[in-house]
Amino acid sequence: MKSFFLIASFSLITVSVFSQDVFGYWKTIDDNTGETKSVVHIYKNDEGKTEGKVIEVLPRPGVDPEVKCTECPKDDPRHGQKVAGMVIMSDMKKDGDEYCCGEIMDPENGNSYRCKIWTDGKEKLKVRGYLGPFFRTQTWMREDNYSK
Repeated sequence: MKSFFLIASFSLITVSVFSQDVFGYWKTIDDNTGETKSVVHIYKNDEGKTEGKVIEVLPRPGVDPEVKCTECPKDDPRHGQKVAGMVIMSDMKKDGDEYCCGEIMDPENGNSYRCKIWTDGKEKLKVRGYLGPFFRTQTWMREDNYSK
């Protein structure tokens, strides 16, 4: 009987170690340059839905941290708004170890994509955007020490 409880306890500890949470602060990484672009906070909103908001656009050569979404569609309420403070990921639903069935918007081009996210260990978040049968996956890095 002691063996059963020991094995059951070990199994629960193992599951919690390998099943990391998507919630928190994440640094977005530029696909081409490898530079950190922004910090996104993934959280549950007041309605209990998972979404992601750009907390800060990080300063780097040629990029204004106060950049506005000029490429967002004109009928989108985010058009012309500052990217910092903008909700770019919405309506994500938990499905096993992943969150899916939501939407992510790329402020650089104003396009929206179906989205799926999942953790890859403790420090990495995989963010996949779909356009029809095609997709692109980015890796975001956990930012444990964010404060602004």
